[in-house]
Amino acid sequence: MSAPSFPPLMSGLAVTGAISPFDKARAMAALGCDAGLIVHNVTDRQLAAALVMAPEVPLAQAMAMLPACGIGFQNALGALAPPEVAVHLEWSGGIRVNGARCGRLRVAAGGTDPAALPGWLVVGLDVPITPGTDHPGETPDETALLEEGCAELDPLMLLEAWARHTLVWITRWEDEGPRPLHAEWRGLAWGMGEAVTLDGLTGTWVGVDEDFGMLMREGDITHLIPLTSLLEVTQ
Repeated sequence: MSAPSFPPLMSGLAVTGAISPFDKARAMAALGCDAGLIVHNVTDRQLAAALVMAPEVPLAQAMAMLPACGIGFQNALGALAPPEVAVHLEWSGGIRVNGARCGRLRVAAGGTDPAALPGWLVVGLDVPITPGTDHPGETPDETALLEEGCAELDPLMLLEAWARHTLVWITRWEDEGPRPLHAEWRGLAWGMGEAVTLDGLTGTWVGVDEDFGMLMREGDITHLIPLTSLLEVTQ
């Protein structure tokens, strides 16, 4: 498989085998690697990648990079997949393709204080190309791109497209603020308006605040679950 081509502000690092691009990217970010690095492991069975960023805003605002990367993936797959393939994004990072779970986004940062500059932030992307089981009917709520009409899709092209589209949304966020990101993401959000259980709370997901924190209504009380609650902390 040839090396992917990324936009000028981005660079790539391929890993193989059992090495997790997300873990590798976190380690390199902590050591001070350049922002824009995409660590990736792309095979015929899976697309795994992680993008390193160096936010210049407090962590609470920088967390917008999680939905930005999600929108970037939706735009990328939308450009390469057949038109009937629908992509939606779960608030917590899950990806839905034609209604079924199909991979996820995850996030880590160089700190956990929402009001402080995090130093670095990494968003990981994991998407199955082929089913992880020989009996996909046993897990009807989970799917892979091959099962959803994407048999002709080149995983390397999908990685390149994700990088390009994500960069577009990061640039728009920097230039125009969060409004365009909010508008695009709301049209892709999976389950908004429905009952959810999260962080020990159960209620109706009624929307998000300016920093994409979940607003959950439980009776007369509206709870705010910040997006920073999704951070994966290195043990």
